[in-house]
Amino acid sequence: MTRDEPRLLLTTSPFLKHREDTAYLMWQVNYALVPVLLAAIWFFGINALLIAVACIAGALLPEWLHNRSRSGRSTLRDGSGVITGALLALTLPPTTPLWMAFTGGFVAIALGKLIFGGIGSNVFNPALVGRAFLQAAFPSMLTTWAQPVPGSELLTVRGDLFAFPFLKPGIDAITQATPLSQMKFDGVVTNATDLLFGTTAGSLGETGSLIILICGLYLGLRRVLNWRIPISILATVGLIAAATHLIDPARFAPPMFHLFSGGLMLGAIFMATDPVSSPITQRGCWIFGVGIGALVMIIRLFGGLPEGVMYAILLMNATTPLINRTTQGRVYGTSWRAKRH
Repeated sequence: MTRDEPRLLLTTSPFLKHREDTAYLMWQVNYALVPVLLAAIWFFGINALLIAVACIAGALLPEWLHNRSRSGRSTLRDGSGVITGALLALTLPPTTPLWMAFTGGFVAIALGKLIFGGIGSNVFNPALVGRAFLQAAFPSMLTTWAQPVPGSELLTVRGDLFAFPFLKPGIDAITQATPLSQMKFDGVVTNATDLLFGTTAGSLGETGSLIILICGLYLGLRRVLNWRIPISILATVGLIAAATHLIDPARFAPPMFHLFSGGLMLGAIFMATDPVSSPITQRGCWIFGVGIGALVMIIRLFGGLPEGVMYAILLMNATTPLINRTTQGRVYGTSWRAKRH
């Protein structure tokens, strides 16, 4: 022992620290999103890459401005802004003008995260806040879906991506209804194989359920996400779909269709599992997942919209504080009645 070392060192707990800090978890999710983005580029060409870059740039700008306005550690490197931008891009149609994508990313971080106090304080999933804003502001553009062109036209810009802000963009691509719209309005059920491998119209992240599942398995094995949430969502959707299909097969689609269509896989694995806006108790995660699954099916089967994943997750985000409060464990030595008071 040297003379400079203290003879007795007093510190506060915790004494054992894991390497899984916020930045580590955020970048693990970013790594898992790379194959999903590559699949989107394969199906929709360079449009997917340009939209992702615009969304990420829009998300990082308010984060950068926020860091400049205060002292302390920069949050740009923790990867949370990149996740928000990437997830938002995966919820958008492949012909979304770049200025809309940029605006959505900006709103996602500014209204979805910073207004609540920054990372760890947001109530709602920031990417879905940005998506909800774009859906409300530009409903026509956000419901125009281009036909996928797997492996061809990779460097061809389709649609009016470079349209000037607030001008009506021209459509220079073959459009096609999504499988959920075809089922909702025409009663046509898309083949499950096409849904699994992504050869259908939809947002950038709706296609390729198989790839999203594999990426979710990676996150589960790395313990980055709470597996109870996606399992409970998918199980609830599957059970409700099976029951309704059994009652009236001509009116209601089978479970495989509902599980692999729309944004269910992306939402269940990458958005509902946001550790900030989802419950912290294990029992609460089950309740949270079942609630999302039930709301998705209510909107899909009986609502006016063909898809309901975004609204289901945002609504259940709002219930997270209540779920956390009512599912806290009993303190050892106290009764349940004492806990309620």
